[in-house]
Amino acid sequence: MRKKTFTAAALLAAATLTLSACGSGDGDGGKPVAVVSEEAGAEKAATLLDKPFEKPDLVLTDTQGKEYDFREETAGKPTLIYFGYTHCPDVCPLTMNNLAVAKKQLSQDQQDELRIVFVTTDPERDTSAALGKWLKGIDDQVVGLTGDFDTIQAGARTLGISINAPRKDDKGQVVSDHGTQVIAFSPKTDGGYLLYGEDATVEDYTEDLPRIIEGESP
Repeated sequence: MRKKTFTAAALLAAATLTLSACGSGDGDGGKPVAVVSEEAGAEKAATLLDKPFEKPDLVLTDTQGKEYDFREETAGKPTLIYFGYTHCPDVCPLTMNNLAVAKKQLSQDQQDELRIVFVTTDPERDTSAALGKWLKGIDDQVVGLTGDFDTIQAGARTLGISINAPRKDDKGQVVSDHGTQVIAFSPKTDGGYLLYGEDATVEDYTEDLPRIIEGESP
């Protein structure tokens, strides 16, 4: 794993500074929110948190239209969470496909143990049915969640991920400004101890997932 270490407090402070408007074409929009400081000359995909995040208190709706309590459903399970939206033309599908490809390198038992959760930042358009259709083309084991925007925004904020309400850009297209981190939670402590930016590759996830599933630091 390509690794760096930050404090959770530093990441939360940085989260208010930078957002990625997927497909908006902003020059700096694609940079991950959480980059605060790092060793000179080091290009690293993963951030190891010295004080892990608590799981957010998110009770939303899954692709079957059923209530999904994130804390309860993922308790004691290796879990990855990502906030994005299905109409995103670039970073969201790339991130989810990278995770799906890496997951397929695992044994079947490991795949069944791992939880990958995609939470929409555009709940008005991303209904349960829309999420289900989109995720089916990526990995039908991924949990897709939608619900009240304010609830989603508050839950993301506890992980240092900033989300703004969807808006129309200067071309009249609806875009969602959101942080692009993937947070990994340990099955041993349920703490969010690893953070991946959008530069994380299939190879990074392929290398790290087996140890994440065991609750170890890659």
